[in-house]
Amino acid sequence: MLDKLSWNMFRQTGSIESYLLMKELESQDQQSREPQVSSPEPESSEDLNL
Repeated sequence: MLDKLSWNMFRQTGSIESYLLMKELESQDQQSREPQVSSPEPESSEDLNL
């Protein structure tokens, strides 16, 4: 599912850089989310793209 988000981003922008950036953000997000499951913070990957 996470890979689908990256792929959609790539298809919309047509930029491989955007795809790789999203992949990197998602992998970081996965790693940081696992230890702190109780964190009320929303996913920040969307905020970085604004």
